[in-house]
Order: sequence, then structure tokens, then C-alpha cells
Amino acid sequence: MVEYILEELAEIVGGEVSGDGTVNITGVAGIKEAEKGQITFLANSKYEPYLATTKASALITEGTDNFSGPAINVENPYLAFLKVVTLFDRSPIERYPRKIHSTALISESASIGADVSIGAYVVIGEDAVIGDRSTILPLVSIEENVKVGEDCLIYPHVTLRERCEIGNRVIIHSGTVIGSDGFGYAKQGSEHHKIPQIGIVRVEDDVEIGANTTVDRATTGVTFIGSGTKVDNLVQIAHNVVIGENSVLAAQVGISGSTELEKSVVLAGQAGLAGHIKIGEGARVGAQGGVTKSIPAGTTVSGYPAREHSFARKIYAASTRLPDLLRDFRDLQKRVEALEKGLGIDPKPEDD
Repeated sequence: MVEYILEELAEIVGGEVSGDGTVNITGVAGIKEAEKGQITFLANSKYEPYLATTKASALITEGTDNFSGPAINVENPYLAFLKVVTLFDRSPIERYPRKIHSTALISESASIGADVSIGAYVVIGEDAVIGDRSTILPLVSIEENVKVGEDCLIYPHVTLRERCEIGNRVIIHSGTVIGSDGFGYAKQGSEHHKIPQIGIVRVEDDVEIGANTTVDRATTGVTFIGSGTKVDNLVQIAHNVVIGENSVLAAQVGISGSTELEKSVVLAGQAGLAGHIKIGEGARVGAQGGVTKSIPAGTTVSGYPAREHSFARKIYAASTRLPDLLRDFRDLQKRVEALEKGLGIDPKPEDD
């Protein structure tokens, strides 16, 4: 069983102990479900009332007077807690056996690195490359000339299409397809003729891609996801999209072809981006935002069509008053008609 004393954890996360630093910590848990021997954290003040009832033996916090037990005080409790979680959760290298399952179908021309784990019924095509210590779980399909870097974790039912490139320490969750054909057709009369999609997808280091996401290969050239970017479940990234480093895409985002995201862009859930536009560095798009034109760096937009967020909020607030405004308008209309009738003024003729 993994066990630390609180002072050891404080040193690891760069915090200071208040209270008994020798208490033993054997696990981690959320503030509501934590038990004796576990450490929890407080990063949001709305959870502070639970400090009175939590059974946790220690707390990671930015500072509070409402917890009677020992604590680690840090500037960023959530980040510190995540570091502690990794101490108690085995890495994929430890969790999965470092061997190749007997049912895996691996081309003789494929290159498999050291300490690689390959699960049951994995298929690895000709001239594919799997880097050292990577973990390929059951029923993954890796087609010809694919390159997978070191220390990657590929979950079941992932498909990596031909010639695509995956960097180091990349995590790809179940059901995701990397390198599916881009959606491109040329119309002739009433017929749609498929445009060959001959490009690739390149995923840089430390990217994580959620379940059932699709990243289309470029028509020509590269569909690109920069290092450190995190992509949620059910995201659609079309052909020739470029996503800058350390961007975050929440669930059900859709990005049309040839759109470019500079680094550190944030797209909230169900945001949709038109094609051939540019989203500037650090820009943010609110949930269900419909982006039809380029966005300058550092701008926050929301709504459909997406507008600067404070202006979009005013539009939304005004729209909620429309029923009352319509009622007031009809009342005024009746009063004006009554006044006109009393003054003998002919009512304005209605438009044909």
C-alpha cells in the first residue's frame, strides 16, 4: 500500500504544513466522500461547508480556519491535489503488463520500441513505428506508416489511419479516429465527386484527445494539433485545421475545414466554428457560440452569431424582455388608436 506522511506531500507540492505534519496519508478523495487516512482539497468556497463533516485526515487548501485537522497550504490547491493523486494512482506502465498479447497482428516491417504494451487483437500495419514504453490497449487499429511516440497511452477501439503522426506522452481515448477522410466533394450537376484526401494528421507532444472524437486528415498537407492541447469527448476537427499549443476544446465542439486556432485558445462546449477563419491567441468562445468570422487575440465571444461577450449578454438580456415589450407596444397601439378616433383622425391604412 502506498503511504506518505503529510510533510512529504507538502514538500512534493511545494506547500507548508499547518498542524500535525506526521499524519499518515494512504489515499485521496473528494471532500464529501473522503475517509480517515485520505487527503482532500478545497479549491472552491462553495464546498467550504463540507469541511465540518468531512472525514478526511488532511486538507490541501489556499487557507481556511474552518478545518480542524492538519493542512497543506498552497497557492493552487487544485493543481497540488492533482499532483498528489498521481502518487497514489499507478502509471499506465505499472498498470498494464509490458508485453505483446499473442492475438495482436503486427506487421513484420513495423518497429516496436522497448517496454511497449500491446493488448489483445491490436492490429499494427506495415512500417508503423511505436515508441518506447507506449501502451496500446485491445482492439486498436494502427495502419501503415503511422508513427506513435514514446510513453503514449492509446485506449481500446482507437483508429490511427495511415501515415498519421502522434507525438510523445499523448493520450487518446476510446472510439477516437485520427486521420479519417476530410469532408470534401466537387459538385458536377447533381452529383458529388469525392476529393481525394491525401494529407495527414500530426499530433504533437502532451496532447490528450477524448473519447469518440474525430480528427480529419488534410486534403493536402497537415491537420495539426499543437503540444499541450486538450480535446474533450465528441469533438469534430475537420481537414487542414491548425490548433495552436495549450488550447482547450470542450465537448461537442465542431471546427470546420482550414480554420486556424493560435495558441491557448479556449472553446467551450458545443461551440461551432466556420471554415477558413482565424482565432487569435488566448481568445475564448462561450458555450454554443457560433463563430462565423475571425476573432482577434485575447477576445471573449459568445452567442450566435458570436459577438464580444459583454455585448452578447446585453442582447440576450434584452431578448428576455421581448414578451413584456410586445405587450406594452400593443397597449400603446390601442391607446393611440383610441386617441385618433376621439380626434377624428383616420387610422393609418395598413400596408398591402
